Amino acid sequence: MNELLAKVKANLIVEHGADDALILSYILAAVSYAESYQHLPEGYYEANAMPPTTEQAVIMLSSHFYESRDGSTGGFFADNPQAAQQTWNTVNLLLRLDRNWRV
Repeated sequence: MNELLAKVKANLIVEHGADDALILSYILAAVSYAESYQHLPEGYYEANAMPPTTEQAVIMLSSHFYESRDGSTGGFFADNPQAAQQTWNTVNLLLRLDRNWRV
């Protein structure tokens, strides 16, 4: 989880540790979403390697949660009303690549 935390913080350009617990909670939520979307059992990525496409989706979704924690669309695309939908579309596309289709 520490490696994912470092990658999400790098993506967010966050260099302090004051929000580490908050960011970790968003990472856990994003991993849980990924497992559910991919039809994997809860905790699957605790015991199994995360494919690069899923990892990127988790990084993007965690970053989105952090930047939108006040209910708005934050970050680079703050002035784009479709930014949140674009993020979710991209995340779902990445997760679909590693989805377990035999459910």
